[in-house]
Amino acid sequence: MATTVEPILDNTIEDPEHRAPLVLGGLDYAGVTDKVCSVWEADKAPKVWWLVLILAISLLMMLGACIGHLLMKGVGVWGNNNPAYWGWPIVNFVFWVGIGHAGTLISAILFLFRQNWRTSINRAAEAMTIFAVICAGTFPGIHIGRVWVFYWLFPVPSEHLAMWPNFRSPLLWDVFAVGTYFTVSLLFWYMGMVPDIATYRDRAKTKIRKMVYSLLSLGWTGSARGWHRYEAAYVILAALATPLVLSVHTIVSFDFAVSQVPGWHTTIFPPYFVAGAIFSGFAMVVTLLVPARKIYGLQQLITIRHLENMNKIIMATGLMVGMAYGIEFFISWYSGVAPERFAFYNRAFGNFSWAYWIMVSCNVFIPQLFWFKFFRTNTIAMVVICIFVNIGMWFERFVITVTSLCRDFLPSSWHYFHPTGVDVMMLIGSFGLFTTLFLLFCRYLPIIAISEVKNVIPVKSDEH
Repeated sequence: MATTVEPILDNTIEDPEHRAPLVLGGLDYAGVTDKVCSVWEADKAPKVWWLVLILAISLLMMLGACIGHLLMKGVGVWGNNNPAYWGWPIVNFVFWVGIGHAGTLISAILFLFRQNWRTSINRAAEAMTIFAVICAGTFPGIHIGRVWVFYWLFPVPSEHLAMWPNFRSPLLWDVFAVGTYFTVSLLFWYMGMVPDIATYRDRAKTKIRKMVYSLLSLGWTGSARGWHRYEAAYVILAALATPLVLSVHTIVSFDFAVSQVPGWHTTIFPPYFVAGAIFSGFAMVVTLLVPARKIYGLQQLITIRHLENMNKIIMATGLMVGMAYGIEFFISWYSGVAPERFAFYNRAFGNFSWAYWIMVSCNVFIPQLFWFKFFRTNTIAMVVICIFVNIGMWFERFVITVTSLCRDFLPSSWHYFHPTGVDVMMLIGSFGLFTTLFLLFCRYLPIIAISEVKNVIPVKSDEH
């Protein structure tokens, strides 16, 4: 009698003779369910989970205190000055939006291209997308100055001024782009979890847990009709989310590219920003999943093959980013525009050259180590490299924002940018917000898509 396969998204099975298996240890369907649910069913969370959570909540409280201080004192508590009216808040916003790109790419684009190696990492990457966008949205909400009229950002007339937002402003485009991206990503993430939340519901041992997961599972029964509608909805959301990978960071790049500031006014920004976002996003996924698979014993499901594939994407997008750096310098020379030439020369050899070379070292030179299989398959080495990548990508946004503003058209207004303690604490605190949300997700929701992982287990017929 042949073993039946659950009616899930894609019934393509990897050929074990040509590629490393995606599920190790001979796990069957029940074994996969038990392994993923063991994270949630454990009576106590690991001690390291509690230690990191306490640290993350402390940083989150620091972020909240800084925001409260800012609301009381005004945006002058930041290091923004004349002419650098944009400083770390915009840098942090662009950084966190970029982090969120890997989740949608892994979930939507790789799904549409039937890349089965995404199945063990897509759920955590989708969650990372949601949490990164929440961190990103924090900064535009408070850098507008008059936070109490934040609704002026939305396309509704003001009650008192009868004022409509300026639809020609890329800042308004950000509201639409990031809002749409967050909404679609949230629906995509939550809908994909429904069958697995139903598994948690059926295995719940307390009334409170059963009630909570019953509400979250939306009455899922696992019927053939339910799976059919689930598959159709999943494909539709994947198709909707795919263009967002390109559109969101393209629009974020327009914050800079549509201006006349030297160093910003360039057509390479949209593809350059998208490649950089995928680059940093995948680096963050690796940074999160390597410790998670170790702490929760998920090495059989999140294998070296998964991590190595992500490292290859990091290496490829890193080459794209490096090429963009070179093209920027070439175009600034070829254009014959003196302010453009000066802007890029100043980046590399001016007052902020230290930031520029940190950016180049972390984003271009260090990722080249992934050409060697040892660095692609050694978990410690890949985490160290990915941490450097995210440091470099933050400095990339800092270099783009600050160096162009601090050396604008008038030498009389040139100024050196000095961040304040509030700037630094808000950046660190945003990592506390992100880490707190991710730790709670790992503890109370399925970190791996159970139903999708089962689909890549080779099916063997049992003849009686």
